[in-house]
Amino acid sequence: MGSAPVVVHRPSQSGGRRVTLHRHGRDEILGLAHSDHDLVVFLEAAGVINPDRVLDDPRWVEWRGRRPHQWSAA
Repeated sequence: MGSAPVVVHRPSQSGGRRVTLHRHGRDEILGLAHSDHDLVVFLEAAGVINPDRVLDDPRWVEWRGRRPHQWSAA
């Protein structure tokens, strides 16, 4: 695999970050996360085992547009 299957996109103007999961050859939008807790809930619902342990693993999660764990636009 060339990149992480989970992408946390840059924060939106209203806050929150879109989360996508690449599986079965396509990107699936999991939702708009406003916190690490939201992200863990999305990943758990998608079937990721121990999702809280993969948040800082670049093999699993790519954080785009801002530093990891930053959820606001500013």
